[in-house]
Amino acid sequence: MKTGSYSQLFFNAYDFEIRHINGLLKRLKQQAGALQFRLRRLEEQLAAREATIPSAVFGGKKRFQSRRHCETAKQKKRWKEDFSSARNKRMRISGRKDAKHGNFVFLYNEQSHTLYLTLPNRKVVAFADVRFPYGQALLDETIQAQRTCPNKKVNGKAIAWELEDHGGYYVIKAIIEIEPNPHTNYSRTTGVIGIDCNVDCFSWCDVSADGNYLASGHIRFPIAGKRSGQVTKAIEAAAINVVRLAKDANKPIALEKLDTTLSRTGDRYGNKKANRMKSLFASRKMAASVKARADKEGVAVFDVHPTYTSVSGKFKHMRRLGISVHESAGLTIGRRALGYNERVPRFLHTFVADRKKTNHHWAQWHDLNKKIDLLPEKIRHLYNMHQPLNGLSLDHLLEMEQLKIRRLI
Repeated sequence: MKTGSYSQLFFNAYDFEIRHINGLLKRLKQQAGALQFRLRRLEEQLAAREATIPSAVFGGKKRFQSRRHCETAKQKKRWKEDFSSARNKRMRISGRKDAKHGNFVFLYNEQSHTLYLTLPNRKVVAFADVRFPYGQALLDETIQAQRTCPNKKVNGKAIAWELEDHGGYYVIKAIIEIEPNPHTNYSRTTGVIGIDCNVDCFSWCDVSADGNYLASGHIRFPIAGKRSGQVTKAIEAAAINVVRLAKDANKPIALEKLDTTLSRTGDRYGNKKANRMKSLFASRKMAASVKARADKEGVAVFDVHPTYTSVSGKFKHMRRLGISVHESAGLTIGRRALGYNERVPRFLHTFVADRKKTNHHWAQWHDLNKKIDLLPEKIRHLYNMHQPLNGLSLDHLLEMEQLKIRRLI
């Protein structure tokens, strides 16, 4: 028998069955099993897709879920039109600095308050009586300056426009570049207000110019059961209170320059509640809200490195001042913005492996936090900052925690 590029010789039917037919049947059974497994997997994925809603849906999850109740072809067509209109109801056109009016698609007449939209087929659509309750004078000034600007590519300003279709009416937004406030207070001679951004609150601390504690508190905002837009409004309202606090004290603000890109991914096999809190932590939105409001009110915002601000505040300031761990982190942030460093207290040097002068104090905080891995409530009663020679109090700790710390002493 000749198969492919080689020949096989069989002496009888039994030899042919054992050497060729059995191997061929085995390979066919394997291929059929693989195809059946793939078919079963695809059916399971299809059933799961029909039963669940994707985590991110353009057009709304409620509208996406309503497709299951469509029985006739007419209902499915109507649902598809509604879903498509919901997905495509918003349009944003970025501006160009070299355009006469800051944008090649949109043209705004500040005298008649008419907005003209040029479609791809050269048809022009006019929106009459387009007025803005906030920033109308700034928009008119920008358009006039752009029209008379001699060198638009260098000194011009782009104007972006956003159009939202809400069925019976349109929402029109103009996006322009605003110059920094020339009357911003950058002086740190009277101290700063240190802000520690948390999931559901701003923790602030009033720090004097010499780095001492003056006052502290929390400005909370609700996030439980809120939609993204509601959380944004709550954060903006809290940011207004934060900036008002700094403005009344005539002090700039110090913020952590956080990057939560990796931490927001969560731990697949970790705590579900902790992963949920990580995903809800809108650090960029909080910092942007504070900076935008501060620029409007003439309050400067300084970014500081976030390394071990909570750890140093937890071990050094929380017990001594009787404040929370977040308020003590705000104190550390404010002191870092003023140029002060946080050193490990002398009575805790036992837990630091290397105390050489060449060793950076951040490495010492890392070593201390790794060895004394306790909750803030337990660290609060671990020692007395005013009487450090009395030693550590381990009575409130669990047996395993006591054994671990006694091994380090």
